[in-house]
Amino acid sequence: QVQLVESGGGSVQAGASLRLTCKASGDTICVSTWGWYRQAPGKERELVASIPRMGQIYHANSVKGRFTMSSDSAANLYWLQMNSLNPEDTAIYYCHADLSQSPCTRIYATEYWGQGTQVTVAT
Repeated sequence: QVQLVESGGGSVQAGASLRLTCKASGDTICVSTWGWYRQAPGKERELVASIPRMGQIYHANSVKGRFTMSSDSAANLYWLQMNSLNPEDTAIYYCHADLSQSPCTRIYATEYWGQGTQVTVAT
């Protein structure tokens, strides 16, 4: 299994910055893609950014140029640096581990989620 713990959320004013941290543990070798998702009230969960084990980092158009996902894979740490926050960024942010491309799915789930961290941006 893979365990994910997020931290770093909070309440800020528009224009401020926050850095979210995801600490992973367990069989992280099974993970093919790490990601950050968010879910705003009344909306579906959406992908914000992702880092595949092999390939390019992806950022959603809505955050491109403001948010940056990075990682220290050796330490199983994944960050989401969020700059120039605006009220539309208010959501619960979730760390995600995708195992769907791994043979580990024979014994594990295809994905794991963290418990989420709240980000609230006031005008």
